[in-house]
Amino acid sequence: MLKGKKIVLGITGSIAAYKACLIVRLLVKQGAEVQVVMTPAAKEFITPLTLSTLTRRPVVSEFFDRRDGSWHSHVDLGLWADAMLIAPCTASTLGKMAHGIADNMLITTYLSMKAPVFVAPAMDLDMYAHPSTQENVSRLQSFGNRIITAGSGFLASGLEGKGRMEEPEKIVSLLEEFFDETPRDLEGKKIMITAGPTHEKIDPVRYIGNYSSGKMGFALAEECRRRGAEVTLVAGPTNRECSSDIRRIDVESCCEMFEAASSVFATSDAAILCAAVADFRSATCAENKIKREGEMTIRLLPNPDIAAALGKVKNKDQRIVGFALETNNEVSNAKDKLKRKNFDFIVLNSMRNEGTCFGSDENKIRIISEDADTEYDKKPKTEVAKDIINRLAEIL
Repeated sequence: MLKGKKIVLGITGSIAAYKACLIVRLLVKQGAEVQVVMTPAAKEFITPLTLSTLTRRPVVSEFFDRRDGSWHSHVDLGLWADAMLIAPCTASTLGKMAHGIADNMLITTYLSMKAPVFVAPAMDLDMYAHPSTQENVSRLQSFGNRIITAGSGFLASGLEGKGRMEEPEKIVSLLEEFFDETPRDLEGKKIMITAGPTHEKIDPVRYIGNYSSGKMGFALAEECRRRGAEVTLVAGPTNRECSSDIRRIDVESCCEMFEAASSVFATSDAAILCAAVADFRSATCAENKIKREGEMTIRLLPNPDIAAALGKVKNKDQRIVGFALETNNEVSNAKDKLKRKNFDFIVLNSMRNEGTCFGSDENKIRIISEDADTEYDKKPKTEVAKDIINRLAEIL
């Protein structure tokens, strides 16, 4: 989404200036062209050489180039850029921007900017909360600038945020969303997604589980969110993070996931059942850690079949997307599951496709419905999520 975009990155004299290196790296990794403009104070915290090495462009700081006296045109930068990001932005620079005090190259570039401007403030909370700073923030918002605050994303109003600069990953993510041309074809739809493994306890320190990382389910949740859906993610044990505007319900066992999924599905337009749910649980859970004392037998009980239960209560306006991970007789097993569990379509994964299942960043799927069977190339799971949601959007 940022490939080919031209970004002017303004850096001011904040202790958070060192984080600008990561911002540059993330932007360049996304395919953006980055031109850094620094205030003189910023050079006290980070060297232009570091940034020019990362961007492969000379850093602009003064009006005139000290080497040959050539003029740095802030007007040309304003015309060149697709966006300007000022991160970190000190209280001093906020004030200058709000009142047009053009005493350095960064402010003159800002005043000449024809593209959208994003500002990530960085200061202690008392400075951020001061009425003068808040007035400057409001003034900049009235000019159409987008303020990025820690913990709140794009600032809406009031004292949202925490004063400190938002993390580089989140800042770049917000830029990606701004330029994202993903269709909003799920606007107004409520979608429930299950993701990750379940853990079935044997004793306080052991469990029955599987290798699922949750990457596919989380990618699906993010794709649905980008396309306008109200997303509820029922997540098994995983250390993965999701966007703050996704409602997340963390569970551990199949029974907990069954309860949460059943409750949410009642008011959902669709369910995507991507979790790798344990089929069995221990009949008993020892109160204390089981010691190694010869052989041990564990009696297993079948877990609730979440997919089948939701398929039974599905009404004519609801849709269910199922998943099948198979090791043999893949297609016939998937078609059988599609019918038995009343899915609208099923996403087939095969363990025969190396590097596409548990823990992988890529996947190779086959989508099977009652009247269609489509194979897809191996690709990143974020792209696989688009293929799956494209199919869901057609039937919602």
